Amino acid sequence: MSKQLVLEKRTEQGKKLKALRRNGQIPSVVYGGTEPVLTVSEYNVTEKALLDAGYHSSLELMIAGAPQLAIVKNIAIDPVSRRILSIEFQAISADEVVEATTPIKVTGFDGSEAAKLHYVILPVLEEVDVKAKPSDLPEELTVDGSGLSSTEDKLTLGDLKLPEGVELADKELELSTVIANVYDPAAEAAAREAEDAKADAGEAEAKSEEDGAKSE
Repeated sequence: MSKQLVLEKRTEQGKKLKALRRNGQIPSVVYGGTEPVLTVSEYNVTEKALLDAGYHSSLELMIAGAPQLAIVKNIAIDPVSRRILSIEFQAISADEVVEATTPIKVTGFDGSEAAKLHYVILPVLEEVDVKAKPSDLPEELTVDGSGLSSTEDKLTLGDLKLPEGVELADKELELSTVIANVYDPAAEAAAREAEDAKADAGEAEAKSEEDGAKSE
């Protein structure tokens, strides 16, 4: 069941949007009809609705009293305050197959042999586009990392658990595409120390040769 969010239509645009934000409101746009609809909603209510639904699930918008099913297509975030600046919604129908960007979560790694060796999981691909009906869109996709044991191991798109009714949007995306690698932080640190020591030795040698040249 989709969450509901009440939106009101607005006329403010451009620089006037700053006043809306100062008054605790979020400007938004709803695409998908004949014309985009400019809307606005109260900040705290909107943030809660997005968090409850998940940014990648469907929402039932009430636009000036009229219901409209939609998904979030884009959220602009202030890089400093991390507050929401604006939202773009895409109007959809309940039976329509839509695309959505869905986060990928690695599970079970803490119990793996790799974790026992103090290795670390390094994400490479943190989200992927999927296709599904609005009611089937997952909040996240999981991939099991409990079987990882060495730095040669990795997780790929082929390891993803896709719920029923959900498929990858990009058919040309290789299932061998890496989601996460395993690496040894101790070995990485030792390699960096060795490189630093080599660089220091090179600098010392160069300085010694320079001093020798000056003394001649």
